[in-house]
Amino acid sequence: MSPFRRFAGRTAAFALLLVFGAGTSLAVAQESKSAAAARRLAGVLDKLKLDSIAAPDPSDAETFVAALYFSGAQLLVVSAKYSAPTLLTARLANREYREIYIDLNSASVAGSKVFVMDAGADGLAPQPTDSGADTWEKANTTLSFDGDWRAAKLSEQEYMSRFRAADEQYARLLTVLADYAERSGGSL
Repeated sequence: MSPFRRFAGRTAAFALLLVFGAGTSLAVAQESKSAAAARRLAGVLDKLKLDSIAAPDPSDAETFVAALYFSGAQLLVVSAKYSAPTLLTARLANREYREIYIDLNSASVAGSKVFVMDAGADGLAPQPTDSGADTWEKANTTLSFDGDWRAAKLSEQEYMSRFRAADEQYARLLTVLADYAERSGGSL
């Protein structure tokens, strides 16, 4: 085979690799629903100089959402039912957000807790980013979004389905917190 044909063949193979690789990376690079919500919450918390926030969940009077924020590094978010919601309502009135976070993490109603470790405070990603892998815990089931669905004993489709469901719910929780922080920002 002539050197020109080998070069042309390799060039064509490389071009195909680039086309298919670009399609794959575009799907992976697609922004999650929670990314914009995480940026919004981080911006509000930075503006208000807060490292924690909590709010009642408007969809359920016994459920609260709380977050610890490490600027540019991590968001730890918990949502759960609490057996004595009036106690958390009183803490909320006193702006005891960190205490609410601790209460929800340690004394929530069994099976009601959702806990998210958002590495980078930039929303969930289906694979690790420079900040690391995000983690989702719901009702005693934990899933690390490290891109290794086989280790989680899932198919790729099931892994991505769980990711999309977690991402959607996480975006909603972040929105609840950002809305609350914006509404009560003047009185903080």
